[in-house]
Amino acid sequence: MLPLIKSKGLMVRMILAIIFIYFFGLMLKITLDYVPVSSNVSFLMIKQTEVTSRPEYLPIFYIHIYSSIFALMAGFIAVFFDKKLKYLHRFSGRIYVFTTLLLSSLSGVYIGVFANGGLVAKVSFVILGILWFYTTYKSYVEIRKGNIQQHQFWMWRSYALALSAITLRMWKVILVYLFHPNPMDVYQIIAWLGWVPNLLFVEYLIKKQKR
Repeated sequence: MLPLIKSKGLMVRMILAIIFIYFFGLMLKITLDYVPVSSNVSFLMIKQTEVTSRPEYLPIFYIHIYSSIFALMAGFIAVFFDKKLKYLHRFSGRIYVFTTLLLSSLSGVYIGVFANGGLVAKVSFVILGILWFYTTYKSYVEIRKGNIQQHQFWMWRSYALALSAITLRMWKVILVYLFHPNPMDVYQIIAWLGWVPNLLFVEYLIKKQKR
């Protein structure tokens, strides 16, 4: 019975790894659109007001874009290898914490202030950035205290927020394909759908784990 359980667990991990690799590839493709640095490419084409009126917007935007792709990969490795290959887990975890706390989350808060979609979307993205910083910081604090389980739980929360970069785009495709909403409405909806369901799902997993 035990080998069967282990086999199923391995199968689930392999499926999750394949799914992640696919969507990470899509995110990497999006990121590569911003290489080399330009002020008039892809998403920035509709952010020319900020680009031209705020000298700090463009460098902070690129800090967010470039650092987030590293955070996504490092976070996945840290979560995926949480019990095996501990050296890889620790190394990738340090990269994730450093990148998220110093670069990705704070730059995300700044960009969120100027998000499309009005106040509804701005509030969501700012909250997302703050929660991403806080949950990552808590995971770091807990492992420094030696609280492995609490570290794991906070890391799950943190990475669920990091994955909003992927789930946000998934929801956008679904909503546009099924309902053809107004672009402004899309921004407002996906701003919340991108991370709230992720966090709720992780809280469910944490409660299940505690039981």
